Amino acid sequence: MTRFLTTRRAAIAGLLLSAAAFAVPAHAEKTAVKIGFLGPLSGGNAQQGLGARNGFLLAIEQANANPDLAYEFEGVVLDDASDPQTGVSAAMKLVNDPNVVAATGHWNSPVALATMPVFSRFQTPLVIWGAISPAITNQNLPEVTRVTPTLLTENQPLAEWAVNELGAKRIAIIADTSDFGKSNAEAISTFVPEAGGEIVSTDLLPVGSTDFRTILTGLKGKDIDAVYFGGVITEAGILARQMKEVGLDKPMLGTSGMYDPEFVSVAGDAAEAAIVSYPAAAANPKLDQLDADYAARGFAEPASPYTKYAYDATNLIIQAIEEVGIDDKVALAAAIRDIEHDGTTGTITFDENGQTQTPMDIELKTVRDGAWTNYQTN
Repeated sequence: MTRFLTTRRAAIAGLLLSAAAFAVPAHAEKTAVKIGFLGPLSGGNAQQGLGARNGFLLAIEQANANPDLAYEFEGVVLDDASDPQTGVSAAMKLVNDPNVVAATGHWNSPVALATMPVFSRFQTPLVIWGAISPAITNQNLPEVTRVTPTLLTENQPLAEWAVNELGAKRIAIIADTSDFGKSNAEAISTFVPEAGGEIVSTDLLPVGSTDFRTILTGLKGKDIDAVYFGGVITEAGILARQMKEVGLDKPMLGTSGMYDPEFVSVAGDAAEAAIVSYPAAAANPKLDQLDADYAARGFAEPASPYTKYAYDATNLIIQAIEEVGIDDKVALAAAIRDIEHDGTTGTITFDENGQTQTPMDIELKTVRDGAWTNYQTN
């Protein structure tokens, strides 16, 4: 699709990202349009979803406070509970509403993979704000784009750092059997040997497993330097706690799927063994403005690591709607795929599969005094 005029894009992006007042004036002449949001608003992953939801709502409110935009936006917020079946039901509700023209969704990769066929079948654009499985954009569904990096972006630098800086030459992998877990295990299995390390063992367990003691006790006799976990929050916390219980005093490595206060709650003081990679958003004035606007808005929940991604995802959907309208969802999906959006995470463009091309570095995070903080490498 031919790119739209750069000046038009810049003007719209600037309008969307201005620090608008939060009171929403009535604009009777504006066309009403709905945008959906899907994420975990209940359960163990709720903090990630609630922070993202608030970023979504903030973007909607700021757009509606801008008299220069042509549409009046309504956010439709639904809970996917980090559960594929719940996610599909919520997605069906959105696509069957004729006034919903696009959606942003999902922290959990299995949920995103389950709902993508629904959005594709109804030709409704979906911008992923959190899920990081490579399989999401490898399918290259024209309706699907993603503003977050993939788990490959997190695992490769983590492996290189662990082997060459931490000195973890022999690493054991434990992961769940979801697409997310298996993809993490495959990625780290590739990157650790490339960095000069060795994978000692790989154990895949069903999602929801709560007893890792047999595996961990066996690892005590294998002379390992670290345990890599390829799952998410609750199971990660249980694993960390049980590593301490069996006396396996080794670092626990993982990706951003573990990076949540709930992990600390579950793991207790064993959380301090964890070191995770997390995408680092480069400091910029737009990110600073988002932080200030979020605080001024007074949401009940603190911002989560995914607030900025949901905010950017919503704003680029709004930008595309302002550019091509709402009458043709196929054209809208193409406009999103072809977009250049000046967001809080940088200049967002997508590759031929709908994956963000925004350059991304990682930060290392660990737990100190009961809270996540930057890992000091010196």
